[in-house]
Amino acid sequence: MNETTNPISSAQTVPTSAASDRRRALVAGCGAHAIHDGLTDVIYVLLPLWQAQFGLSLAQVGLLRGAYAGMMAGFQLLASRAARRWGRERLLVGGTALAGVAYLLAGQAGGLGVLLLALLLGGLGASTQHPLASSLISDTYEANGGVKQALSQYNFAGDIGKTLIPGLIGLLLTVISWRASVTALGLLGLLTAGLLWWLIPVRGEPDAVAGKARAVVHGRGSASGLRALIVTGTLDSAVRMGFLTFLPFLLKEKGAGTAGIGLALTMLFVGGAFGKLLCGYLGARIGMVKTVWLTEFTTAVLIVMAVYLPFYPLMVMLPLLGLALNGTSSVLYGAVPELAGPGKREQAFAVFYTGTIGGGALAPVLFGSLGDVTGIPVAVMLLAATLVLTLPLSWCVQRGLDADARLAQDR
Repeated sequence: MNETTNPISSAQTVPTSAASDRRRALVAGCGAHAIHDGLTDVIYVLLPLWQAQFGLSLAQVGLLRGAYAGMMAGFQLLASRAARRWGRERLLVGGTALAGVAYLLAGQAGGLGVLLLALLLGGLGASTQHPLASSLISDTYEANGGVKQALSQYNFAGDIGKTLIPGLIGLLLTVISWRASVTALGLLGLLTAGLLWWLIPVRGEPDAVAGKARAVVHGRGSASGLRALIVTGTLDSAVRMGFLTFLPFLLKEKGAGTAGIGLALTMLFVGGAFGKLLCGYLGARIGMVKTVWLTEFTTAVLIVMAVYLPFYPLMVMLPLLGLALNGTSSVLYGAVPELAGPGKREQAFAVFYTGTIGGGALAPVLFGSLGDVTGIPVAVMLLAATLVLTLPLSWCVQRGLDADARLAQDR
């Protein structure tokens, strides 16, 4: 009797273990996103201090920011390929640790050369996070559903990191030196790497049963749909970054001072954080195309209104604008796993994030040059018009999703 296996107990062990693995994978992915995004955006706080410390020109300041962003965008595809050989978990932990080491090095920098090297290393470490953490969550949640909702939480965590870490460092800089603050960032990166090593499920990859379930449910993906999705995400990111670049100038024309501009950006970012969370759930409920059309059309209308509204009505509108402006991204991220198909998710996320980050980097330059010729209001309205291009593209994405669903049913 004592040696008899309890079938009910055995049956309950597996799902309980799987649920625990999903929770740990989600916490690990969200934590990695929050810390990496915070370490990326805190550079904006540090750049003026580095300029004063080392006597940098504006071109050199731009070089420092571009070095980090360029390495992060350019090496995402390489990170996804390296994960196949070295393991996704090892590479994600190693990249996080490298970002921490980079900030420790930056804290000891005595000039532009060492600082530039540190930021290059930091961008290289950061390149692992988006493709690997996204695919980790997607693969872990897929067998039992909830991928889109989990990815919306992942994206929400990134915005929380962007808000909290730069804000906390800004406060810390009032009581300690920038070198001590940057060293603290490095220690935070190393601590996060250790926590990720402990948090990520033992194997991280879905087991054979989950893999079979995934093949049955999702088919083989859609290359044409994925291409349309990447272009959609690139345009959406370009408009978002372009508008964020122009917004302070619009506010200044409406009489806002430095404090007013800072408050306006905070309201926009808070709305954006909740937009990423809420729109991911909305996309799972009403579908990708309806959600994208709703958020992009709303964004375009509100951007045009931002040109004409006086300062105080604009401030009231900004949280809603932030919600719509950032919300589309969660819906788009959620479609990547389905269109990529099993076994290609790291690469698909890497290409997607490379496109969105690249679009976000180029848009301020292109639309800024346009603004020099036409003026800021016209450039901002052209940004709004650019969003119209995402509407037919989202329909192409949906066709890819439908074709993949039909393939899964046929199999």
